[in-house]
Amino acid sequence: MPQDLAIIREIYEHEFSTEEFELELDRALETKAPTIVIEPARLGEDTARWISCGNCLHKTAVLSGVGCLLCGAIWPEKGYLFLPPGFTSVVCAGVYAISWQFDPCCKYQVEYDLMKVPKLPLHSLTTSTPVVLVRKDDTRRKILQNILALAAGSFCFYKIYRWYL
Repeated sequence: MPQDLAIIREIYEHEFSTEEFELELDRALETKAPTIVIEPARLGEDTARWISCGNCLHKTAVLSGVGCLLCGAIWPEKGYLFLPPGFTSVVCAGVYAISWQFDPCCKYQVEYDLMKVPKLPLHSLTTSTPVVLVRKDDTRRKILQNILALAAGSFCFYKIYRWYL
């Protein structure tokens, strides 16, 4: 098995096998393996769902931040129109920062097209539907998310401050 590939095999040797699968996944995440193949269906589904949850928080923070700034720029006379997306952006970015940012899973994305993953030993896998995680650099997307959330929050704060002056 290549060093850039970690495979969590679905081999049930004892009653604590599921915990062992989770430990193997944790080890693979900590070693920052570029590609992780998860054979156990439940662990793979849970991991994919967790990554999707983080992606949803990120996208919601970014899109609502853009929405807040656009609403404020396009309709400056419509007082409260920008507040809900601004609040949503700040809250989603805050939840992401607190509960997701330091999780090792945030560096991975689920790869649904197995042909995009080079050197994947499909013949040696024991399942036909593995979950494949690919490590991605997310520095730029985190910076974008935080800048937009800060800009949206600052814009909302500024507008509210101007209303009560």
